[in-house]
Amino acid sequence: VMNDIITTMFNKKFMEELFKPQELYSKKALRTVYDRLAHASIMRLNQASMDKLYDLMTMAFKYQVLLCPRPKDILLVTFNHLDAIKDFIHDSPGILNQVDETFRQLIETYSCLSAGEFQLIRQTLLIFFQDMHIRVSIFLKDKVQNSNGRFVLPISGPVPWGTEVPGLIRTFNRNGDEVKRTEFITDGNYVTPQREGSFDLYGDRVLKLGTNMYSVSRPVETHMSGSSKNLASHAKDNVAPNPLAKEELNFLARLLGGLEIKKPGGSETGFRLNLFTTDEEEEHAALTRPEELSYKVINIEATQ
Repeated sequence: VMNDIITTMFNKKFMEELFKPQELYSKKALRTVYDRLAHASIMRLNQASMDKLYDLMTMAFKYQVLLCPRPKDILLVTFNHLDAIKDFIHDSPGILNQVDETFRQLIETYSCLSAGEFQLIRQTLLIFFQDMHIRVSIFLKDKVQNSNGRFVLPISGPVPWGTEVPGLIRTFNRNGDEVKRTEFITDGNYVTPQREGSFDLYGDRVLKLGTNMYSVSRPVETHMSGSSKNLASHAKDNVAPNPLAKEELNFLARLLGGLEIKKPGGSETGFRLNLFTTDEEEEHAALTRPEELSYKVINIEATQ
């Protein structure tokens, strides 16, 4: 299933179009592409579930761009995304080559840009998201988002690579010679980063933005039972496939267009994905969602 998704996402022609110099996609265009992917084949999401999924995606990306220590680190966030994707397909050389080719294009296109150009990219992305202040439970629990949906910028931790820890003012004369030093106390607890993240095809990115935000254990979530905690802690280590899941996986593969769909005569082969706890909760969310936050679903037939 993951192979089918990633093969489609990193299709050569699609990547060529993305890398062409162009204006940023509009919100409608981005939502249309996302709806087309989410509603591919016979899988369907109700409007409320689709909105919830889209909101989570956009707010997580906004968080990553906003908290980048320096503009160029946007590239490291992207590399973290691609590293995670490569972990899914490490045993599929053909698809891995597709992702690596995109990796090389990113390095070739963006690694030579100046800090000012990266700052323009960052500003453009943040302008795109500036009116979106949707609250996300995982961000609220980690206290990186306020109750009004705005993100909290940290005043402690490592400073951007290439900069110094605040606390010292140097005064120079017209010849460039240092003539005076003044120290001051800062409110934050800053540290110097040990090393810069790698911008190579393979390497340690150092920056954690863009990695799996659900993989960190959170002491706030103490309501889990002992068995649930044990299951969660070993979920990543347990790579043995569940034989009972074979039919579900094949079914999802058909949804993504990887397998031929053979519909039994007169029977309904579709299924619905609900991102809420109950159907009633989903229906209530659809009714109470503000009009300005609702989106229209546009289905595009692109098989021809």
